[in-house]
Amino acid sequence: MLLRQLRIAALATAIATFTSGAVLAQKKYDTGATDTEIKIGNIMPYSGPASAYGVIGKTEEAYFKMINDQGGINGRKINFVTYDDGYSPPKAVEQVRKLVESDEVLVVFNPLGTPSNTAIQKYLNAKKIPQLFVATGATKWNDPKTFPWTIGWQPSYQSEALIYAKWLMKEKPEAKVAVLYQNDDFGKDYLKGTKDGLGAKAASTIVLEESYEVSEPSVDSHIVKIKAANPDVLLIYATPKFAAQTIKKTAELGWKPLQILTNVSISVGSVMRPAGFENGQGVLSAAYAKDSTDPQWSSDPGMKKWNEFVDKYLPGADKSDTSMVYGYGAAQTLVKVLQMCGDDLTRANVMKQAASLKDFTPDTLLPGVKLNTSATDFAPIAQLQMQRFKGEKWELFGEIISGDIASE
Repeated sequence: MLLRQLRIAALATAIATFTSGAVLAQKKYDTGATDTEIKIGNIMPYSGPASAYGVIGKTEEAYFKMINDQGGINGRKINFVTYDDGYSPPKAVEQVRKLVESDEVLVVFNPLGTPSNTAIQKYLNAKKIPQLFVATGATKWNDPKTFPWTIGWQPSYQSEALIYAKWLMKEKPEAKVAVLYQNDDFGKDYLKGTKDGLGAKAASTIVLEESYEVSEPSVDSHIVKIKAANPDVLLIYATPKFAAQTIKKTAELGWKPLQILTNVSISVGSVMRPAGFENGQGVLSAAYAKDSTDPQWSSDPGMKKWNEFVDKYLPGADKSDTSMVYGYGAAQTLVKVLQMCGDDLTRANVMKQAASLKDFTPDTLLPGVKLNTSATDFAPIAQLQMQRFKGEKWELFGEIISGDIASE
């Protein structure tokens, strides 16, 4: 009897050991993840010429606080470490090295700006650290063969510009076009997309390509030069500060071309209001996210959640700033990916799940716009809808347009 009891006890111990071993075996971690924490790194231009985007980082920080208040992700709290890079590539490199080597983050999430991301891409890929859902639409983020640890989020600048060019070809085929663009990868991507969209007509349609440096205090002199070329259409491929200056200066000159504005500068709060609402009437752009100032979304379930989030976690914030809509959507996408990871919080699995999104729809995206990724497609969003500025808000028109651009 005693022998039988000992055998049963031994068997029970063995089963318990095996079971607990199996549970432990299911949990896999890389640096930056534990049973209680997931450490996420981020760089953002809280200062400098692109500081208007700093709201994105603050929104993401607040979103992760909300998730932590709700119990975290599979029981783990997010530790969000975000640094200012001033929209300076050398500073971006310095801050990302600090995130990786000192803070030991699991991933670098939503780092903002084409120049900054270009500066850190090779380093992060060499270290096999996810450069996850970068806050820039450069086409080169969709290159899983060369850079398997870098993935985009928003529509590519080339695909957006291609949509504008297609619209012009259809609606204003005889238009003379001038392009104002930032003299870096950000602006050049838009220029390329525009030329690709215009095709054989590009040379005869574009009367002036005018670039500016991000270090310039103002683009006013460039607008005077562009006006002298007398184009019918002005394509504004500029970040918020310079976009607002362009719309304002164009009005001051009494000049009224059709203006088409990049999606990254459509914020009512940080661009259209500083430019002067009266100056922005009729400006066109394209959108993939809902406009927080548009009453048509007042009863939308997703935007109701967004409004409740802002009221509780960012009290007093300017709801007309589209950067808060952007930050919320990007943060919600990261949370989805981390949930998909389960207890396998290795960097390789994070990238695997980020490349396995199927029709994911964050609360803030337009109806019909969905996130899809695969092992060969690192461009989650490829759809946009044209919009026109009227009164103090943007009005959508036309259909959702796909602007898929193949990776080069």
